[in-house]
Amino acid sequence: MPRARRFAVGDPQAPLSRLRAILARHALLRDDGRLLDDGGLVSLGDHFDHGGAAERRAAARDGLEVLDWLASHPPDQVVLIAGNHDLARVGELCGFSDEDFERAHAEACEAYRDGDVDPEREARLLARYPALPTAELAARDFAAFQVAQRERVEALLRARRLRLAHAEGGVLYCHAGVTVDVLRVLDLPDDAEAAAIAEALDRRLDQALDAWRGGPLAIPELHRPGSADHGEGVGMLYHRPAHPDVPANAGYALRGTLSRRFDARRIPQGLTQVVGHIGDRKCRELLGPWADDAPARGGVLRHLVTDGTTVRYAHGLPPAHDERVGTMIFIDGGMARTPVDDYALLPLPLR
Repeated sequence: MPRARRFAVGDPQAPLSRLRAILARHALLRDDGRLLDDGGLVSLGDHFDHGGAAERRAAARDGLEVLDWLASHPPDQVVLIAGNHDLARVGELCGFSDEDFERAHAEACEAYRDGDVDPEREARLLARYPALPTAELAARDFAAFQVAQRERVEALLRARRLRLAHAEGGVLYCHAGVTVDVLRVLDLPDDAEAAAIAEALDRRLDQALDAWRGGPLAIPELHRPGSADHGEGVGMLYHRPAHPDVPANAGYALRGTLSRRFDARRIPQGLTQVVGHIGDRKCRELLGPWADDAPARGGVLRHLVTDGTTVRYAHGLPPAHDERVGTMIFIDGGMARTPVDDYALLPLPLR
């Protein structure tokens, strides 16, 4: 049946009860807690790893519950897009048993305490577990890992249910956005339509899955998991928009496809894309003078517009669609930390 009431949701890294409360606020749930028949969602990825080490047991259950609940709905009702935390389960964490990760996590917490790294302990950790990029990631970002999560992510990937991108109404939906560099890797023109981009990205994912014979899943030229040898993961699921003159971006390649930053002026002109991945505070830090003077907020929709020379970043939705500019709309990822009444969903269709 037609899904007349549809929304895009940012990184659902939160308990299922929190996600349901947000959806209920938008009158999207039946009495039994499932989506209304005429309701639908596009989930922008990162279904795991909310909270810190203290919440890791509960967060491990939460991630599976959220992903399972979303995936239990028909594909035409809930679109699942992969984020970097999702693919970490088959990337950086692909070789761990639950017992191995418990040991690695305990060692990582000794090497990384309250933001301070003990270099000697970290070096021993990475020598013992070379799939890990840093002690911080094992102690904090990936603290909620369990093997059952990896099994679920792999099953959804192989079933072609967990995808890299989605397009509708001329708008591209993906976890962290695409640049003209991504389009060129895909052999697409800089003015490619959203549908062509989504199709090409999912084709690259399918090719990587078909060739995958174990070890970390990578998508050549687009996504490389982190490791002790290479450092943190890079590519289109990790990167963030940046201003080249902001000190926090020094040392990062702002062109190409295998980096953790991209020059915000390299968003394709004429394309509107909807992403999650990065919060307002971090956006303002990395974009510097391109951001307006508003204070950072949690849960709010935001936008970035560029004509290839100038960039504007602000809260709210952008002005009317303009084929002469590239537009990125951000849905906040801080679901677990944001009051239910303050967390915004994006109504669809966008245009």
